[in-house]
Amino acid sequence: MTQGHPMFVGSRQLTLHDAELGLQMPLLLLYPTRQAPHPVAFGPYVMDVSPEAEIATGQFPLVLISHGSGGSHLLYRSIALHLAAHGYMVAMLEHPGNNRLDNQFMGKAENLQYRPRHLQLAADTLFADAQLAGHLQPQRFAVIGHSMGGYSALALAGGEPWYPPEAFKPDADPELAASAHKVAVVHDARLQALVLLAPATVWFLPAGALAKVDLPILMLSAEHDPYTPAWHNQIVLQGVANPARVQARVVANAGHFSFLSPFPPKIKSGGSLPTQDPEGFDREAFHEQLKQEILVYLNLHYLHAQ
Repeated sequence: MTQGHPMFVGSRQLTLHDAELGLQMPLLLLYPTRQAPHPVAFGPYVMDVSPEAEIATGQFPLVLISHGSGGSHLLYRSIALHLAAHGYMVAMLEHPGNNRLDNQFMGKAENLQYRPRHLQLAADTLFADAQLAGHLQPQRFAVIGHSMGGYSALALAGGEPWYPPEAFKPDADPELAASAHKVAVVHDARLQALVLLAPATVWFLPAGALAKVDLPILMLSAEHDPYTPAWHNQIVLQGVANPARVQARVVANAGHFSFLSPFPPKIKSGGSLPTQDPEGFDREAFHEQLKQEILVYLNLHYLHAQ
């Protein structure tokens, strides 16, 4: 594997099954290959990939990407393609019941449980796959999470969420506050690094909720973000075991959705909220910088930190 010399990108589409919960979810895997790509449509998005191409020789580190509430696994294409071209296996999972087509679990305690559970299921499935296992660095992975995906990453890394979040407001109803309870979630010791993009963290407000999270974290927030404003980041900085392991910065003039890959003109012209940025913000230019920043961070704090 040569991190400094880009390769082509192969793709493989899988369907994961959570038999216990009766749920299934799509996963798109991008990976390094020597086979030349061509434009391939994934729904409304086109990526230059080589479907089912042979994986390049070597063992590559695994990165999972967790999307925001009501979102899609295809919304972080620019980041995923860049990482795959530079020697990472990138798994983009669509969370069941909290995506663009089915949002039945939004705001429910089940969502807090299911999201980290399904990230772990994705890792388990890929490490157990006979065709993939020999190309993966064994039993270690990183997670990139945006918004609710940031919650998912922190929960899997050792965070202990509480529900409902309204119970922790200063003016919360006493009965509601009394009903607050810790939600049981899976933790995974194989998780080696996090990239948090405008993370949603309100479920970790109680003292000690993030005390077991102790790994390198790159945390980027948006200057103009009404959904996960600056105090969400403070929950991480004040709650993790070692704040010195968190590299945090605010992206000037960015909005909550600025971390989504630039949309095709047809979708952007519709004016939907995820396509919009604060006036004067250049999402295309930002993503050219963002994908490189994430690659450099993972190379330093995950790839070379074995």
